[in-house]
Amino acid sequence: MTTHLITGAGSGIGAAVARRLHARGDELILLARDAGRAKELADLYPGARTLVGDLANPDRLSWAFSHQQLPDRLDTLLHIAGVVDLGPVGELTTKAWRTQLDVNLVAPAELTRLLLPQLRVSQGHVVFVNSGAGLRANPDWSAYAASKHGLKALADALRAEEHGHGVRVTSVYPGRTASPMQAKVHQQEGKEYDPAGLMDPDSVATTVLTAIDLPRDAEIQDLTVRPGR
Repeated sequence: MTTHLITGAGSGIGAAVARRLHARGDELILLARDAGRAKELADLYPGARTLVGDLANPDRLSWAFSHQQLPDRLDTLLHIAGVVDLGPVGELTTKAWRTQLDVNLVAPAELTRLLLPQLRVSQGHVVFVNSGAGLRANPDWSAYAASKHGLKALADALRAEEHGHGVRVTSVYPGRTASPMQAKVHQQEGKEYDPAGLMDPDSVATTVLTAIDLPRDAEIQDLTVRPGR
């Protein structure tokens, strides 16, 4: 059975990916920030396993995992969780910078490091759900874009390092997608949130599944997806 570890499975793109994989009978391991969230995710996806670790505190992930049972092998590691906090460089606090860098970049790097042995066993696949902000930086997006530009660098370096181990690495760069995060972005931008004009999370999930289901003789390295209307 194919085993996937997913971050961000509680909402948005992560939830869409988890639903699709759960529906087809794959084995899911869902990362939760605390025990309460783990129970919520276990109720949402019957039969799924949970793993507790707070992405906002990447220094503690190794300790947290040492007290839990990790899988022996892992087919895909899906980095989908993320946070955003907009503001001009002249006003963003160090806390805003550190939170976004920790959750969006440092935690994925640490989580990947901790699970690489299991990924190598299965010649698995690491997917980073990045953002259009990982390819360009607009006004008020400095901290978030920096974290996502860094995530692209992490993925590119990891791909080159792990090619010899048979581990595939894909970066997906979605445009604006209907989700709680996007509702927060609209609020911070002072705009009305209308999900009808945005991509459905399930459409982005389709691109993620396309990448991980690709036959082993090929690898989608970078995939950009934008609203089609």
